[in-house]
Amino acid sequence: MQGFYGVGGIVSPLMATAMVSHGVHWSYFYFISLSLALSSFALMGWSFWGYEREAPVQLMTALERTASRQAVEQQGTTKVEILKRALKNKTTLLGALFIFAYQGAEVAISGWVISFLLNYRNGNLKRVGYVTSGFWAGITLGRFVLVQPAHKIGGRISVVVLVIGCVAFQLLIWLVPNVVGDAVAVAIVGLLLGPVYPLATGLFAKLLPRSIQMSSLGFVASMGSSGGALAPFLTGLLAQRLGTVVLNPICIALFIAMELAWFLLPKEQKRRE
Repeated sequence: MQGFYGVGGIVSPLMATAMVSHGVHWSYFYFISLSLALSSFALMGWSFWGYEREAPVQLMTALERTASRQAVEQQGTTKVEILKRALKNKTTLLGALFIFAYQGAEVAISGWVISFLLNYRNGNLKRVGYVTSGFWAGITLGRFVLVQPAHKIGGRISVVVLVIGCVAFQLLIWLVPNVVGDAVAVAIVGLLLGPVYPLATGLFAKLLPRSIQMSSLGFVASMGSSGGALAPFLTGLLAQRLGTVVLNPICIALFIAMELAWFLLPKEQKRRE
């Protein structure tokens, strides 16, 4: 599923750019988005109908369910208490910061790089729309091609190297005044970002105690969505006064925040549960 995450990001800019290039009013594109959203809503309802009844049978044996139920009864742990424990966990907080910065940079780049290329690289309006597709194509390809090699090298060191590469190519986008070179650099940033999310999520799952794992990962994912909303919003506010060139320092700052959070994560230990 992670490998197909960026497919929508590839197809949508292609469709929107093609529509604008052929004289179709840009706002009509949202009818396509609305149709896809309604279709997804219907398909999700169909896919997960009765999931609550089927999941325990699929994921746990009867003995495991009994043991789990007894453990919860003995501890008297409520969902609120589990969430409180999760929010006090160091891995949860650092993971939330990491994914917040990751998704913030990801959405800010895809949302504002076109404006940057138009305003500062004199890009052709009928062509620069494809740059966003290149970015999401890079993310998709990165998750297919780089995740397995990164696992073999080691998730920790791989994420460090990948994020450093993102910083380097983001600097190229900022400093090299060439629209073609910048478009290629944007695609490479996507390629390097692609495996980061699955590698990070895998490490978080290993570091988190099983008793709070689901609550912690849920909180981390929700913070990612917050980053995807806040970073582009902040970029837009600053762009009104300073220009869309602010996209580059904002993204670099987010990449640095990712590295700091990553370095502060605790070391892996064998589970005792």
